[in-house]
Amino acid sequence: MIVTILIFFLLFFVIVMGHEFGHFLLAKVNGIRVNEFSVGMGPKLAHFRKGETEYALRLLPIGGACVFEGEDGLQSAGGKADPGNFQNAPVWARISTVAAGPIFNFLLAFVFSIAVAGYAGADIPVLGDVLEGSAAQEAGMQAGDKILRFDGRIYLAREIQLVMALNRSGEPVEVEYERDGERHTTTLTPRYDETEGRYLVGFSNYSQYQEAKGLKLFSFGWYQLRFSVRNTLMSLFALVQGKLGKDDVAGPVGMAQIVGEVVEETAPGGPLLVFMNMLNLAMLLSVSLGVMNLLPLPALDGGRLVFLLLEVIRGKPIPPEKEGLIHMAGFIALMILMVFVMFNDIRRLIR
Repeated sequence: MIVTILIFFLLFFVIVMGHEFGHFLLAKVNGIRVNEFSVGMGPKLAHFRKGETEYALRLLPIGGACVFEGEDGLQSAGGKADPGNFQNAPVWARISTVAAGPIFNFLLAFVFSIAVAGYAGADIPVLGDVLEGSAAQEAGMQAGDKILRFDGRIYLAREIQLVMALNRSGEPVEVEYERDGERHTTTLTPRYDETEGRYLVGFSNYSQYQEAKGLKLFSFGWYQLRFSVRNTLMSLFALVQGKLGKDDVAGPVGMAQIVGEVVEETAPGGPLLVFMNMLNLAMLLSVSLGVMNLLPLPALDGGRLVFLLLEVIRGKPIPPEKEGLIHMAGFIALMILMVFVMFNDIRRLIR
């Protein structure tokens, strides 16, 4: 249990530090003064000051902050003459500073994905077999067919699994595959399997391992990153559409539980296997944090970017006090949501 908690906090620390460091670095480049750089939320556990910035570790492991001078819409003592005030920086400097957090999450995830690809290779979508009487068999698909498109362009076999996991109503799937150098297209209508309790198209053993060497290391790393982004976006859309419920959402407690399960399952394979699985999990979490922060919602980076882009279009900023009120309301709503998610995590854990 202690090992699980330590690993979770380490993953959390690395991912949040990557995000906030993106904000911090671009703020420094753009001459924006950073008042505080913190990991966590709530009361301070430890802190120190270096130059103009206070660095802090806070109690609750549910976020972090890079606080700019004037970010709250208020002018500093220097007013309009203060070049370090966020409000006085050029609009594109502010846009790059706000966007840097999520971008750094994707860059960090790409580094992780390259390492994972170098260790585990890639699961190329090649059919091993098709099930008797299935939609795939009736469409003439055969073992050895390489799947190129499955509800969109795909590169990894796990993308087929993702699409089918979210296909809860048997919606037809457009498929393109390659056989003997020729491309073919077909439409597969999934059929409900009583034993599996879900819709299937009839693919069996559709993953073929391929080792990552040379430049393929980067392309396979990109495929894994792309899959993680697609996984996050499709899951969000499914949640909005009602295809996923509250039990499919995990907060800090749920993520810690997932870390524990992964450690327990991979421990027999040795420390390296555990480490690579943690790296893969860190990649997924970093992508999720990047995507979530780009959502155009108040208090998130995406919400701030909306106001900055409106400033570009209008030629003048939204009044800072009005923007501040909207972000405050969004922050309160976000805190309520996080409490609900944490409560739901605990409820699942003890039932």
